[in-house]
Amino acid sequence: MADKIDTRAVGLDVGLAFIRWLTGAENLHYGLWSGLEVTAGNLRAAQDAYTVKLFGYLPAMPSGGPLRILDIGGGAGETARKLLALGHQVEIVVPSAFLAARCRETAKGATVHECTFEAFQGQGPYDLCLFSESFQYIPLSESLPKCARLLAPGGQVLIADCFRTEAYKGRHVHGPQAGGGHPLVAFRAAVDASAFTVDAEEEITDAVAPSIDLEQRLFHVLGHGVTRVSDEIRGKRPKAHWALGKAIGLFLSRKRRENLMQRLTGTSRTSEAFRRFNSYRIIRLRQREVQNSV
Repeated sequence: MADKIDTRAVGLDVGLAFIRWLTGAENLHYGLWSGLEVTAGNLRAAQDAYTVKLFGYLPAMPSGGPLRILDIGGGAGETARKLLALGHQVEIVVPSAFLAARCRETAKGATVHECTFEAFQGQGPYDLCLFSESFQYIPLSESLPKCARLLAPGGQVLIADCFRTEAYKGRHVHGPQAGGGHPLVAFRAAVDASAFTVDAEEEITDAVAPSIDLEQRLFHVLGHGVTRVSDEIRGKRPKAHWALGKAIGLFLSRKRRENLMQRLTGTSRTSEAFRRFNSYRIIRLRQREVQNSV
C-alpha cells in the first residue's frame, strides 16, 4: 500500500516558507497590533511586539541567573532561539516531526523532544513551563498537574493563549471560528483545583484580533486566484478540469476540499467574531505556598 500523503506536513512546510519569505522569521503566533497599521508589511513588527510582551512576563531568578525553560509546543523554534540568545537554558517539546526538525535547525543549543507533552518523560526540574499558544491543545486534567511535577520549588507556568468565552456554544452552533482553547471558566476551575495560583494576568484580545483580518485577507487573495483559474479551465478545458478535480480528490477528501474553499472564500472569520468568542490572555501562575500544620 502506498504511503499516505502527509497533508499537514506539506501545509506546514508551505506555510513556514511563506511566512519566512514575508517576515524573515518562522513565527507561528499572533501579532500584537497596538499602534500598527494592519498590513502584511507590519506582520514582523507585530509578531516582534508580541514576543516583547510575552518576555516581559518571564520570571526573574532570585540569583539573577538564567532560567531552565521547558517550551511546550515550541512551533518552529523561533521563541526558543530568542530565549537562548538571552542566556536561558531551553528544552522544547513538540509532537510534529517536521517542526521538531525546524526547532533543531533554528534553536541550536536547545534540546528537542519530539513527543506530546502528555507523553514527555523528562524529569526536570525546570524554572518555567512555557505555553505559547499551545496550552489549548493539552487537556486541563494533564497540563497543570504535570507542570507541578516538573517544576523546581518556586517554578512558574507562563501561558499565552486563547480561551473560549461563554458566548461560544460550539462549532455545531457557530460553525468554524478562529481562535479556540479551553473555556475560560473551566480554566479558572482547573487553576483553583491545582497547585498554582494566578501571579499575573493581562487580556490582550483587542491587540491580537487584527491578526485574523490580515490572515483572512491573505486567504481571500489566494481564493480569488484559485477560483479564477478553476473557472477559466472549466470554461475552456472541461475535460482537463474534470481530471484535475479527480487528481485533487486522491489526497483531499470532499469534506477537506469544502473546508479549504470555505477558508479561502468565507467571510465568517473576522476580528469581531474573534473578540466575541475568545479571550486572549497572558497568564503567569506561581506555586501555592504550602501551609504548615501546627
